[in-house]
Amino acid sequence: MDIQKYWEATLCQNAERMRDFFHPQAYVNWHNTNEHFTVEEFIRANCEYPGRWDGEIQRVERAGDLLIAVVHVFSLDEPFSCHVTSFLHIKEDKICSIDEYWGDDGAPPQWRADKKIGTLIK
Repeated sequence: MDIQKYWEATLCQNAERMRDFFHPQAYVNWHNTNEHFTVEEFIRANCEYPGRWDGEIQRVERAGDLLIAVVHVFSLDEPFSCHVTSFLHIKEDKICSIDEYWGDDGAPPQWRADKKIGTLIK
């Protein structure tokens, strides 16, 4: 499974290319919003999301049939970005399931800034 090509298709919101990466009975869970999607529902949610998107894979790890990817996703239309951690279960070079965790990028909360703890990563 080529994770780079999967994310290219996903970020370009290319439904036809995205379908090629999935087993027909695959599913996707978005845990932050407690949503479970069939492949077609996931593709629809991704491809009908408003705006133009881009991103970069920041880290990939493999453990057996589990592929873990951390991706910085950002809007090309407005100042918005987030990070997603995806746990992709792969079988016969196709995605069987994805468990994803999305987080909006932003400044630390004021209470931590007030405590003057932590430093910038970069």
